[in-house]
Amino acid sequence: MVLDKSALGAGAQLLEVELEARQSARPELIPAAPAELDPAGDAAVMLRVAAGDEESFNYLVQKYHRPMIHFLFRMVRNQGVAEEMAQEVFLRIYRSRESYRAEAKFTTWLYRIATNLAVNHARDTRHERSAQTIYLDSPDPETGTTPDVADDEPSVEQRLLRDERMAAIRQHVMALPERQRMAVLMHKYQGMDYKQIGEVLKLSESATKSLLFRAYQTLRDKLKDFV
Repeated sequence: MVLDKSALGAGAQLLEVELEARQSARPELIPAAPAELDPAGDAAVMLRVAAGDEESFNYLVQKYHRPMIHFLFRMVRNQGVAEEMAQEVFLRIYRSRESYRAEAKFTTWLYRIATNLAVNHARDTRHERSAQTIYLDSPDPETGTTPDVADDEPSVEQRLLRDERMAAIRQHVMALPERQRMAVLMHKYQGMDYKQIGEVLKLSESATKSLLFRAYQTLRDKLKDFV
């Protein structure tokens, strides 16, 4: 299998150079996989990436590239920026391959890198952003479906109420503290549990539950007229 240039764009050239250079790496630098590790799991695949296995890296890119774009799009609200950031995530994954330890889930490591990039982007472009930055209830860019909206064709009144609700959610999600906003997005859209979110944000499971409780309580209070 060759590196998926259509998925990674220009970033693939950099990865190819690094992949070729890795072929001559010393064997003692290759991390050993724990005996109980599932050989088909992401952790074991990532360890093979650290050993210079190009096919394993392509497998992870193909598996997570589209979900990563969706996750980042929810944060930055710009398709082009989300795609560029997804490329950067996988570049960083590959460049940091030797630091990966199988004790941590691969997805935890992946989303931690993505979240850090998104936070940095938000801080760097704060003065450029407007009210449309984050849409908790916005339609999916591929399917066009909207969460929590019935499949039946809505009436004009229902559409107006939905649009008003979406605008209110957008406003109040944007107003959440940064960590609460990230936690809500990971919990609601990525289906990540408390433990996984805590590992990404470097919080204990109880602290993560508290963080999400405060975030959802704030949203319930602000949106009580729409419930």
